[in-house]
Amino acid sequence: MSAETRPAGLRKIELRPLEPLDGALELMFYGWRGMTREADDYLAGLGLSRVHHRILFVVARRDGLTVGELLGALGLSKQAVHRPMRQLLEGNYLRSEREAGRRRFKVLTLTGCGSEVEREASNRERRVMADAFEEAGPAAREAWLAVMAAVSRRA
Repeated sequence: MSAETRPAGLRKIELRPLEPLDGALELMFYGWRGMTREADDYLAGLGLSRVHHRILFVVARRDGLTVGELLGALGLSKQAVHRPMRQLLEGNYLRSEREAGRRRFKVLTLTGCGSEVEREASNRERRVMADAFEEAGPAAREAWLAVMAAVSRRA
């Protein structure tokens, strides 16, 4: 990707490693940005952001998800999620209803519009990952999955 096609504010610069694993950390940072850039551009066009997508992503993959479970899955506070949740509810991307039998809990579900936005944003990320796995080859894919599984266990 040339500097001209990168979004404003993101310029890959040559960094001096201070420790042996700094190159891996740098690749993780720029790799994450590379994977999410197209999805973020799409979401920005809708007035949404990365946190909106993370909420939609989790709710789409867990039937009967409560607000508390969502907060735990995202590792965020109620305060941090309040504004994006309100925007998703007001924008008709997400529904929040009291659970029958457990009236204290609000259950989150995606609307048709929310499902479409989640699918489109995630498809953009999946395409980037599929292209990268194809370029790197099956052994690299398996190694990457093993490394990411090990790293994610720390979450």
